[in-house]
Amino acid sequence: MSEQPQVVPAGGAGEPVVELFEDPAAFLAVAEPVLGEAPVLTTVVATVTRRAVEHGGVVSSGPVWWAVVRDGPGEGAAVLGVAMRTLPVAPHWVYVLPMPPAAARALARALHARGEEVTAVNGATPAARDLAEELARLGGGVVRVEEHVRLHLLGDLVEPAPVPGRLRVADRDDLALALAWFAAFEGDAARQAGRDPHPTPPELSDVDAMRQRIDQGRVWLWEDEQGRVVHLSAANPPAYGVARIGPVFTPPEQRGRGWASNAVAEVSRMLRAQGNEVCLFTDQANPTSNGVYARLGFRPVVDLENLRIDPQPRDGPRDGPR
Repeated sequence: MSEQPQVVPAGGAGEPVVELFEDPAAFLAVAEPVLGEAPVLTTVVATVTRRAVEHGGVVSSGPVWWAVVRDGPGEGAAVLGVAMRTLPVAPHWVYVLPMPPAAARALARALHARGEEVTAVNGATPAARDLAEELARLGGGVVRVEEHVRLHLLGDLVEPAPVPGRLRVADRDDLALALAWFAAFEGDAARQAGRDPHPTPPELSDVDAMRQRIDQGRVWLWEDEQGRVVHLSAANPPAYGVARIGPVFTPPEQRGRGWASNAVAEVSRMLRAQGNEVCLFTDQANPTSNGVYARLGFRPVVDLENLRIDPQPRDGPRDGPR
């Protein structure tokens, strides 16, 4: 694993400069000020990269890198934005944080110049769209929106109506249930939004990773008054004082009873008591979950898009969704 970034030509003099890192620790050494300055906005990059540092990298069948885009050459040049490509499952999405249009286009040109195929981009709007459209222009393709996502930050917590039962920390006896419900969450969320489910990311189905989550006390279960487990909530390790809740899953037969509202409220209180801000993502196509979180006091921070770059139709250009 190389500690030195690869500087990829992306344009002429005066153009943004793209540095690609294979070593997550080397990337953090450069990007940490940016991640720490806006920890809610950068929560995914921060948590994924820290996990990669702890586990010695990311195992993937596809490309794995972290990118820094600067306003010029040299370590003294200002950082305009960051991105990463770490998802182990195809199509190995590129995740991009907010950056100026010129920086996003420079990243697209750098990836194209090194011959890297990119057919999926997600991240903050409009940077993700700028990146995807430039990739489509360079490689020939049409950009379409697969999913609209929204990042929310908890403001003043609004207590939900209490329900019977209690929240408890999952233990190793709950390992099989946690694995099953993490996987069920991925498919269920897609179906509720009218999409085909993505493959479950390996880190959500890995027994050792789940065992570590449980041992760290980052998975909670709600039990009803009979002691039956009816809901699961989880959270990522805090990064720069921000903890991200997710997944949040209630089996279909148990929905509409207030389990999720009460569990998320209690988890949020615990995370705040530890000195953390609390955030979470929602699919904008799911009005139920958006309504639940809004009533608890979560407020929108930024919109994100999951974008696909489809091959150019043989009969010539056509207009994709804008």
